[in-house]
Amino acid sequence: MTLALILFGIAALGGIVLAVLRLRGAALPPMGLAIVHGLLGAAGLVALILAIVNAQTPALAKTALIGFLIAALGGFALFSFHLRRKALPIPLMVIHALVAVISFVILILAFMSVRA
Repeated sequence: MTLALILFGIAALGGIVLAVLRLRGAALPPMGLAIVHGLLGAAGLVALILAIVNAQTPALAKTALIGFLIAALGGFALFSFHLRRKALPIPLMVIHALVAVISFVILILAFMSVRA
């Protein structure tokens, strides 16, 4: 779970930059940053899935996984707007971010329960 936390944390930093750029008026933030953000999120998902499959993990980790999968669907939708060169819809961006942040907090709680 440690690797998943690190990957999701770095992805979150990129997501914050993307969100700030969009909220400041950039209809399309840099494609490279969007790709790196998505790849880090995908790598975090793989790491979390492997942690859940290969080790005893708390139920909270599985809950976080479900949340991250939902966030990923939102990310795919946002990326489709990016590919079509259409402005990223702010409501979808906010929902994507909220689901990801809530999932990240749940994953932190799962990690802390294992370490306690």
